Amino acid sequence: VVGNLNAPRAITMSAIIYCLRCMVGYDIPLNQGCLVPIKTIIPEGSVLDPHPGAAVIGGNVLTSQRVVDVIFKAFSTCAASQGCMNNITFGSQDGGYYETVGGGAGAGPNWTGRSGIHTHMTNTRITDPEIVELRYPVIVE
Repeated sequence: VVGNLNAPRAITMSAIIYCLRCMVGYDIPLNQGCLVPIKTIIPEGSVLDPHPGAAVIGGNVLTSQRVVDVIFKAFSTCAASQGCMNNITFGSQDGGYYETVGGGAGAGPNWTGRSGIHTHMTNTRITDPEIVELRYPVIVE
């Protein structure tokens, strides 16, 4: 698909297995075997399984979040997240820095939504400011 929002099939499958693990209610191993009973139909050349050479950077940071939101909505699990990984990036030809920034989580049947947190596919920890300042010519305030 034209544009950079394509998600490689592996990213799409990661979003699917993440949702399944969230919905089953108990800890299951994170491996391909979890998907054996699941039939996935993803058309080749689509935004969720692009052809080789297609731009995919936005697929990991945006499309994967939307896949999670759609699956959770289909199963009435919870309201949508903010739908984006809220990225910050800077750099030069000598190197760069990339970080996801917490956004928000949708409410569920027994809980309220929350803001300012990492959710779903962004479930990462932000780099400590001291490390950023040590490695890059910036000061974090």
